[in-house]
Amino acid sequence: MNKFLLIGLGNIGAEYELTRHNIGFDVLDTFAGKNAVSFKPDRLADVAEIRWKGKIFICVKPTTYMNLSGKAVKYWMDKEKIGIENILVIVDDLALPLEKVRLRRGGSDAGHNGLKSIQEHLGTDNFPKLRFGIGNNFPKGRQIDFVLGKWTSDEWPLVVKKVNSCVELIETYSQVGIEQTMNLYNKLTFSL
Repeated sequence: MNKFLLIGLGNIGAEYELTRHNIGFDVLDTFAGKNAVSFKPDRLADVAEIRWKGKIFICVKPTTYMNLSGKAVKYWMDKEKIGIENILVIVDDLALPLEKVRLRRGGSDAGHNGLKSIQEHLGTDNFPKLRFGIGNNFPKGRQIDFVLGKWTSDEWPLVVKKVNSCVELIETYSQVGIEQTMNLYNKLTFSL
């Protein structure tokens, strides 16, 4: 199949822009920008269609807020007739250090409300996920402030580098499949 559904998780609204929790939006914005494509408001999401090397990517940024992301994912999977093996959910991950990304074929929601919602709507946790490590450098009890906080000026150059690498990862995934892409990217440690 040459058609993919890319779902970047995040929250709509200016107050959430460039926060750790919105990294899924940022990766898709970068991918769209690289291909000179814009997002347009549509049902339950802002959507962009990218055509690249014979592949079609339907890029979806849910406008349902994080906790209801599954509603948008299910709608766009059905509308575009894309099987679960050809979706990729891009999500922030506290359990991974900032220097890492993890591509997985499936796996639990690990307490992430966006993933939890998608699992509920799809009836499985067996769908591809790109986990973008955000680290866990916060004082006890301040997890929500950290996740919803903006990147620091020290973190930002590495974040930009990783976002660009995630765009390359998506392109690689569409060309060679998930196994080879996991082998290439999961072992990388990003640094400046």
